[in-house]
Amino acid sequence: MVRPFLPFARPDITDAEIDAVVHAMRSGWLTTGPNAAAFEKEFAEFLGGGRSAVAVNSATSGLHLAYEAIGVRPDTEVLVPTWTFTATAEAVRYLGADPVLVDVDPVTLCIDLADAERRVTERTVAIAPVHYAGLAVPDAALSAFAAAHHLTVVEDAAHAFPTLNEGTLVGAGDHAATVFSFYATKTMTTGEGGMVVTPDADLAARMRTMRLHGINRDVFDRYTSSKPGWHYDVVAPGYKYNLTDTAAAMGRVQLRRTPEMVARRSAIAEAYDAAFGDLPVQRPARAPQGSSHAWHIYNLRLNADAPVSRDRFIELMAEAGVGTSVHFIPLHLHPYWRDTYHHTPEQFPVASGEFARTVSLPIFSAMTDDDVAHVISAVCGILG
Repeated sequence: MVRPFLPFARPDITDAEIDAVVHAMRSGWLTTGPNAAAFEKEFAEFLGGGRSAVAVNSATSGLHLAYEAIGVRPDTEVLVPTWTFTATAEAVRYLGADPVLVDVDPVTLCIDLADAERRVTERTVAIAPVHYAGLAVPDAALSAFAAAHHLTVVEDAAHAFPTLNEGTLVGAGDHAATVFSFYATKTMTTGEGGMVVTPDADLAARMRTMRLHGINRDVFDRYTSSKPGWHYDVVAPGYKYNLTDTAAAMGRVQLRRTPEMVARRSAIAEAYDAAFGDLPVQRPARAPQGSSHAWHIYNLRLNADAPVSRDRFIELMAEAGVGTSVHFIPLHLHPYWRDTYHHTPEQFPVASGEFARTVSLPIFSAMTDDDVAHVISAVCGILG
């Protein structure tokens, strides 16, 4: 019997999510409404309260809102690791500012603060650390760096829900804004969607206004108020970044299921680590004591003595019925970033070198034990 192809990622959806979406549709609220408001409240409470959560239609939108709210403008710069998806940097360009690419740590593949130090200028106003794969940039070092250079921190936590960073959940700290993703491959998903979290009420108010055309009242507030709700004021040239109620209804169920889904990802990572210990690979960095790993990505790095190249490994895994991916093609290698800012591989030696040997394996909570065994068998068969 031919085994079905195992995709790189698949969302973990149960009848509870389907029922919640159906209930939202039958309620008559399809756009931003009571489910979105409840989702924001419940997400903030999950992190521990004391902060505002702003639901958006993607993490990219959330980054744009956060950058705008903290004052990123033309003639300013934001430090961004080259090892990230393009959204982290492109949202800086939306505002006419320049992302300054930074090399990464050779062990964690998170932003290298020593390299960032060399790239700070008088125009630098913020740093956007990416908690790569679900492993956080150590907060004490990050906070000290930002304070020393008077920089605002916008955390790209697209991979990092939920991740403990030196005893505190990412998003529950003191940084200006933290942006989460609920894309289809993430630990919890709304299909498309995201959340921006901030301890600053003024920043939250600005992001809520800019989220929906610069209007000073949410549609839910306008349509449900007992007072005449037709009047509103446009106070800024905003965007269209609100999350639908159907997506939020799904997100509320996923949020409740997050602990079990993270536990499953962690169990898969443990199985991989145990199976690959004798192979010619570098396994992912582990979280230090007091921190945790969300295991959004499980990335292997093939050693020089591996029997095949990274690209051939990907081909052979596909032939074995397993989907893989690469996280990431560093930004400085993409034509737009390379040509616009005249980047060369030599400017980012760690990222340039690690890219050629990095591959991501399937790790999602809907995987069965048989799926995990299939991946292990395929990897060991190719590299063992």
